[in-house]
Amino acid sequence: MEVTLLGTGDTTGTPTPRCDCETCERAREEDVERTRFSVHVRNEQTDQSLLIDASPDFRRQFRREDVPLPDAAVITHVHFDHLDGLGNAYRLLDHLPVHAADEHDPNLGESVAEHVDSRYHYLDQVTVNPETPFERFEAAGFEVTLVPGVHPPLSTYGLRIDEPETGASLAISGDTSYAFPQESRDVLRGADLGIVEGIVHADLCEGHPAGGDHYDADGVPRTFGTKHMTLTGARALAEDLDVDNYRIVHTAHFVPASQAFADDVALDGERFEL
Repeated sequence: MEVTLLGTGDTTGTPTPRCDCETCERAREEDVERTRFSVHVRNEQTDQSLLIDASPDFRRQFRREDVPLPDAAVITHVHFDHLDGLGNAYRLLDHLPVHAADEHDPNLGESVAEHVDSRYHYLDQVTVNPETPFERFEAAGFEVTLVPGVHPPLSTYGLRIDEPETGASLAISGDTSYAFPQESRDVLRGADLGIVEGIVHADLCEGHPAGGDHYDADGVPRTFGTKHMTLTGARALAEDLDVDNYRIVHTAHFVPASQAFADDVALDGERFEL
């Protein structure tokens, strides 16, 4: 299993356009990026590729990393920075099975799968496959399991990817607060690599209208507002999941430069052989 982090940033990415903060300036100086979130997973046994979330930066990411175009995709939730790149299937792909959760979301009025299907109904290349959380399904030769996260007001999902022949495994939290359910944690636990979401440093909770939540023993918030983890929360979740290695993703440029480039905070283009 070869894992490539195509996009490791939040909604605006780093460097953010027209931003002269220290973090964005340092990213420009070092020629590094955090584009909108996406992960490419290549099955070396079947020579197929699975795309986790379709970033609006799809074209740039695939050209830059020179990885194969996907044979299948999983969409974790319907926010634009995880979904809007799906339109790139037009003219690039002959067929793309897209897997998404089948649970009805009362705030959305439909499931993630139904939303993707209705939004991209005009793309003959896209076939949506509704999947039930906690039930394994096959995609690109992998065994995949969706698990619920906590990202109000919308439903969102993490996932585990297993390569049956080699036993390699990847866990992705998806966008979530630290209230990530215990049943979901149990599915992700013990993977070779964990990709966990951490949007900002904990001090920034003081300026959020909802503050922070899920404080650790030292009083540091592990949730920023209500729907994202802090860096502290991401590290705590990675520890609880007992993964062999982890990277923090979906990180915003609001993190000070002194923390934004820590070894465990991912940058685009990182690649792992599992």
